Amino acid sequence: MGNSSSKAARTLPKEKSSWAGSRMPLRQDSVQEIRRPRPLAYENKTDAVEADAKDPQFMSKLSQLGPVRVDHHVPPIRPTDYVQQMHHSRLQSEVQALPSHSTRNRLLASSLSELLESRKTVKSEAELQALAEQYHIDFNKLDELAKFINTPSIDESTIVKSTDQDGEETLTMTARWVDPKLET
Repeated sequence: MGNSSSKAARTLPKEKSSWAGSRMPLRQDSVQEIRRPRPLAYENKTDAVEADAKDPQFMSKLSQLGPVRVDHHVPPIRPTDYVQQMHHSRLQSEVQALPSHSTRNRLLASSLSELLESRKTVKSEAELQALAEQYHIDFNKLDELAKFINTPSIDESTIVKSTDQDGEETLTMTARWVDPKLET
């Protein structure tokens, strides 16, 4: 069954049918157009080229612009300089972001979020000062910053579970401002 001799040979038509490869019948004049290829360029100006050159608006705009002024004193900009500068800038930024090289009172957003979250669990002012020192921030700056910025905390009493028509459950809750409860 797998041998090619047991399978029927496929026979193809010997002549091309009249409708094969054609969606619309060809007209006689279009056949002539197909046979004569249009030249891409001419030795002499043709009427089409002359008509295109007589654009009065284009010529008036060109004359308003005037001749091109080239400033030869501008140093050329090479793309490699830009890429090297960008790479150097990124390296410098990463070095500054390292904890060992960090500048005082400057934090990345993720570090600031961790600091504010840790601040909520502090029990005493001494712990708060130690936390500020751990993140290389002045205690006064942290205190001033915490008056206006905090991380979100959920008010447990406001959690509401609801189910929509599709049976999908949604939780709605309110965020609240949490300050550390410091012992005096």
